[in-house]
Amino acid sequence: MNRLDHPLYQEDLERVAACGVDWSALDGSTVAISGATGMVGTFLVDVLMHKARRDGLDVLIVALGRNEAKARERLPYFDDPRFTFEELDISVPGARPKAAADVFVHLASTTHPRAYATQPIGTITSNVVGLQNLLNYALDCAANSASFVFASSVEVYGQNRGDVVRFDESYCGYIDCNTLRAGYPESKRLGEALCQAYASERGARVWVPRLPRIYGPTLLPSDTKALSQFLHKAVAGEDVVLKSEGTQEFSYLYVADAVAGLLWVLTRGEAGRAYNVADPSGDIMLRDLAGLIARAGGGDVVFELPDAVERAGYSTATKALLDGTRLRELGWKPMYTFEEGIARTVELLRG
Repeated sequence: MNRLDHPLYQEDLERVAACGVDWSALDGSTVAISGATGMVGTFLVDVLMHKARRDGLDVLIVALGRNEAKARERLPYFDDPRFTFEELDISVPGARPKAAADVFVHLASTTHPRAYATQPIGTITSNVVGLQNLLNYALDCAANSASFVFASSVEVYGQNRGDVVRFDESYCGYIDCNTLRAGYPESKRLGEALCQAYASERGARVWVPRLPRIYGPTLLPSDTKALSQFLHKAVAGEDVVLKSEGTQEFSYLYVADAVAGLLWVLTRGEAGRAYNVADPSGDIMLRDLAGLIARAGGGDVVFELPDAVERAGYSTATKALLDGTRLRELGWKPMYTFEEGIARTVELLRG
């Protein structure tokens, strides 16, 4: 079943549309989204199109991606005048979209371990070169009035030094920059610094949501994160494979809640600030997560050693929990419990 026809997915879109986002801030806007065919980008496009079609939100969407064929599979809106797709690798130096926009959401990024290990250059350039390309273009389009969202990550905090339970937005942990795996967190850190530089020197208006580990029905088959691999196995009716002792403790969030949080940051947050998009209800130990997903798929948990490529892309963090107080004080809260999000994901991916 097409995800857009599934009652659970329709409910997800309805709930985000009604969750308290200040949609008036986007009314009359053209929204450019890089990484539009990714897990978060696909859901963001879906919810904006849903809001436009159902409630008449006056919005034009410019989806940016490297592969039009993939976009046609993921985003069934090519015949809708409110949607445009541009085939563009935003990480190429000097790359610029053709269509003007006044809201920019930069989601294009490598986001899983095997890609970190096999595409380390692209991992860095999408978060730095791609970001600068879009920042320059946003300023050219809207003369310092554009709204710009840079989707950052829990990984900017590095390893917990053992002095806090959860990371608030001011925390800075340890990252060994002289490793292959450092390309992702260090480029996200540099991306945030670049946003601040553009805000100070050129007047850019930038918001930075820091996302935890995201899951949901828009998951890509190529995603190799541990949580994603668990879900792929559960959907296939196979045992979930755990490739460690599973003592790592992380924050997770269902994609509908993540996109709602991103939109909340953009429409209700303060420009220039970073916001953790997270809630304590999404904190769980990896082995408990594996068991929960295995039960949802009707299987068991089995243990297996990772191969060399997987191991090279794994995070060394063992405890990375986000403090989402700043965003929750603006009124955002997740719509689904962790158990509900996992159950919905498995059912939707099964079709």
